[in-house]
Amino acid sequence: MDQYIVIISVIGIAALGMAWMPAFTKRTGISYAILYTLGGVLIYLLFPNLLPPAYPQKNLTYTMHLTELVVIISLMGTAIKIDRPFKWKSWQSPLRLVTIGMVGCIGIAGLMGYAFFNLNVASALLLGAVLAPTDPVLASDVQVGPPNENIRFETKFALTAEAGMNDSLAFPFVLLAIALCNMGKTNVNLWEWLGYDVLLRMVVGLVVGYLIGKLLGYIIFTMSDRFNVLETRDGFVALSLTLMVYGIAELLHGYGFVAVFLAGLTLRNYEVGHKYHDKLHAFTDQSERIMLAIVLILFGGSLLSGALAGLTWPMVVFSLMFILIVRPLTSYLSLLACKQVHSAEKWVISFFGIRGMGSIFYLAYAMKEAQFPHADKLWTIVTFIVLLSILIHGLTATRVMQYMEARFAKSIS
Repeated sequence: MDQYIVIISVIGIAALGMAWMPAFTKRTGISYAILYTLGGVLIYLLFPNLLPPAYPQKNLTYTMHLTELVVIISLMGTAIKIDRPFKWKSWQSPLRLVTIGMVGCIGIAGLMGYAFFNLNVASALLLGAVLAPTDPVLASDVQVGPPNENIRFETKFALTAEAGMNDSLAFPFVLLAIALCNMGKTNVNLWEWLGYDVLLRMVVGLVVGYLIGKLLGYIIFTMSDRFNVLETRDGFVALSLTLMVYGIAELLHGYGFVAVFLAGLTLRNYEVGHKYHDKLHAFTDQSERIMLAIVLILFGGSLLSGALAGLTWPMVVFSLMFILIVRPLTSYLSLLACKQVHSAEKWVISFFGIRGMGSIFYLAYAMKEAQFPHADKLWTIVTFIVLLSILIHGLTATRVMQYMEARFAKSIS
């Protein structure tokens, strides 16, 4: 049997299946991430010699770029879904989650990594940094609906905006871990890290995202509608914007993730009620789901290929504590003083800290840049936590969100 034919057949069937997955999830309450992960396991059982080996740690370049691509597409789709204009007060809940909550999560996870596994400082910091951000890719079940939904729901808004922002904010800590690991080759200057990796690269990403988003908004909505030039209503503009903004920001040494998210937000807010946003969102959503189908099958295949072969009971305990205690506790404490969020919503927001492709991307990126001690151990822990998140959050998210929406959602004009 020809390997190439098997691969394109699997991709075609997986992509076709995604057409019905949102409806399936809504009816059954089971996330399609669970089904596609199990599907990956079954496919690699049936065709063990006809599919490429799914070893993320042995294919770092492919792992990094595949997860990078699905994350940036997801970030654009996430931004276009958000109807709320950016204001410090109305965005208080996600801002608290990505600053107080995420930094606390990095610190506690790093200390636990040192205590549980005797990791050195660089590896412990890397573990905390890759696990801290929530995932925009696997979090569709807890995010706001398509544009112009006219529903105000703080739980979903906070989780959507958090997933869009915190991938960018985790990057400086990953870079610091890489610098600490390479300390014998280069000097670590904390002021340089704070000035360049934290401030300058963040500012470049913000400026690039805002300017390009504003420019494209002017071209699409002002020039097209008022002057009848450069008119377009093609959905693939969103994907083109994603790739262009990410590439330009990275070329200018800015953070591409923050640039993509802000470009999407800026475009979304240029003319909030315009129906073209529906088409932009639909295209990114479909592109993301096709990519996610492939990534989840490979993830399932990695489980069968030995990604969890080194799993130990301390790793299981660490992972359960992280998912069920560390993320909920740090996030709840960060929201404690936030008066805009009901107490019940705070607990739900804190619980649904979904981990996924962003964590795998950061880990692959770091492993390409430095030789971290305990690399196999880090891969096993992160893989198991992503699997736990797929199972625990994938079985609960739909039902909990339906209950919370019925209780707290408000219609807006």
